[in-house]
Amino acid sequence: MIHLVLGGARSGKSRYGEALVRQYTALGFDACYVATAQALDDEMATRIAKHQAGRADDGIEWQLFEESLALTALLKRLAKPGRVILVDCLTLWLTNQLLASNLNIDDEPAPTEWNATDFATSTFAVSTSDDKAHASWQAEKTAFVDSLVELEGVVILISNEVGSGIVPLGELSRQFVDEAGWLNQAVATLADNVTLVVAGLPLALKPL
Repeated sequence: MIHLVLGGARSGKSRYGEALVRQYTALGFDACYVATAQALDDEMATRIAKHQAGRADDGIEWQLFEESLALTALLKRLAKPGRVILVDCLTLWLTNQLLASNLNIDDEPAPTEWNATDFATSTFAVSTSDDKAHASWQAEKTAFVDSLVELEGVVILISNEVGSGIVPLGELSRQFVDEAGWLNQAVATLADNVTLVVAGLPLALKPL
């Protein structure tokens, strides 16, 4: 069973997801927490520490797994009858994937003297690299979405709803918003339940 929980920043989506897990553990399910965040700076490390402290007092005996990229493989390994898995969150996983794809792109050295040939060559190289990065993410997303229908037990996926705000200025940020929306749509299509959390209040989107 797949349950997608959507919401904006500080909407209460993670807390709602954890409440769902508590309902299953009351029935005897064991619980896994899959964290996709990476502590790449002090601010994120502080956020992660707060989440960890909160889980320590929530009464759930979590098995913690940290995975920033290979989420599909991990879920295939963990999912089984009698287990509930909470993934927090898909949009951080997407961020990790997009950043990893862009880091694999080699920067072209700036030409010492501009000419039409240099410009055409560098433009083609960037375009080719962008195509490879896009293809890499699309393959990863397809593998993830396709795997969901095969997972046993209960999988609760937390994801940000980011399409209701201002369109960002940066290219990578705009790509993130687009890809997050398409990822959420793909998961929602096959999910058994979809819930939107606003101001801490859950709104059932599926089933209606």
